[in-house]
Amino acid sequence: MMSHPEEQYLNLLRKLISEGDERIDRTGVGTRAIFGYTMRFELAAGFPLFTTKRIYWKTAFKELLWMLSGGRNIRDLLEQNVRIWTDWPLQKYRNTTGESISQEEFERRILGDEDFAARWGDLGPVYGHQWRRWRTYEGKEIDQVQQLVDGLKNNPTSRRLLFEGWNVAQLDEMALPPCHKTYQFFVCRSTNTLSGALMQRSADAYLGLGWNIANLALLTHLLAVHCGYEPGEIVWFGCDVHLYLNHIPQAQLQIERKPRPFPSLQIKRKASDLFDYRIEDFEMQGYDPHPHIPAEVAV
Repeated sequence: MMSHPEEQYLNLLRKLISEGDERIDRTGVGTRAIFGYTMRFELAAGFPLFTTKRIYWKTAFKELLWMLSGGRNIRDLLEQNVRIWTDWPLQKYRNTTGESISQEEFERRILGDEDFAARWGDLGPVYGHQWRRWRTYEGKEIDQVQQLVDGLKNNPTSRRLLFEGWNVAQLDEMALPPCHKTYQFFVCRSTNTLSGALMQRSADAYLGLGWNIANLALLTHLLAVHCGYEPGEIVWFGCDVHLYLNHIPQAQLQIERKPRPFPSLQIKRKASDLFDYRIEDFEMQGYDPHPHIPAEVAV
């Protein structure tokens, strides 16, 4: 009998707890880390939205749609009640001004003051900016995702069906350098399927990884729809994969839970192009996870 595909993830948590190299990280919280881990998920077998704790998929999908839009300001996210990127500009504001402002007040000012948002809500040239507006030294902007779509339609056997977020020249301008950095896609001509892979340089195994897997799956589905393929599989490669020390109790609780069947993704509307989707266009059918297990993000 084949094991549930989510067991790949639970085995990763077990490995991190029992074998991870304990180290002090950039945040000062500390982690247990391993180098190199791979997971594969067949999309025909269900959408890989982990079930051993609830993942708020709508929030995750909103983040991906924001990235696909080329967004770089948290105001766009806050307007959708997505607060996952606030910590970094809030920390910068506090350090720069010395003002002991609450997160709620900071977000209120971002939403209510356009000039304040432009100055303090900007994250720099992060993910989506690089995906859609990679700037060359000559000042030209390259839309990597549109180039990918064109390649999938017109040159499906190319080995250059990819896009990249690690722009060395602009890393210092980013609130956070890209963790999920390189995406590549593969068309199988005999099955007319599209598969997607993600190389992730740094993976927060407890809080972030479930989102990364779900968003890779969503992106692969959307590209398949718009380029004339069926979804194939996704492959995730983690390099520095780590579990924060203050997340170990939550991970220990999670690995005791038994995975439930994966849900299925329904795309209710085919948009005019890849960049015209809204969260209302998606429905997750049959998602019955175990309860959420909260944990604090390390900044």
